[in-house]
Amino acid sequence: MNEKSNRTEPLTQSIEEAAKNPKNLGEMESADAVGTVGRSDCGDMLRMWVKFKEENGRRVIDRATFQTFGCQTAIAVASVATEMIRGKTSEEALALKGDQLSSPLGALPPMKIHCAQLVEDALKSALNPSAARPQNGSLKSGPTLADQITPEGKVKITLLPKKDTV
Repeated sequence: MNEKSNRTEPLTQSIEEAAKNPKNLGEMESADAVGTVGRSDCGDMLRMWVKFKEENGRRVIDRATFQTFGCQTAIAVASVATEMIRGKTSEEALALKGDQLSSPLGALPPMKIHCAQLVEDALKSALNPSAARPQNGSLKSGPTLADQITPEGKVKITLLPKKDTV
């Protein structure tokens, strides 16, 4: 086994474990905040729900959940991030960058850093929607991911209109 394999094996195992057994997966009824982001460069989408509570005179995150159409790394980062932000104020959670949110998994390889950024952006979208909104204001919240599943357990596919290319 080469040196590179030795370095990435624990990372791969931690990502696989977190993705196989994600914590806080699913919609949250009566959430205080919801944020949704998508990345056209990779096709991933992530939605995060946040519920607050009063603790020692501070409004802190009591619970966070997520749903994603994303790769194993996006699932793993969202799972550990929802645990990490528990007990933090909005300001404390918003101060966390993608590399901090993914740190329990280990340093992500360069081609997976966008997964941590996706989670950071979803958190910003939930806690401070104006901070996550692109300058053109095109960020829109759509139906929940569960809404895309039919009663038969099949995923609905919605065809988008073709855009004229110039």
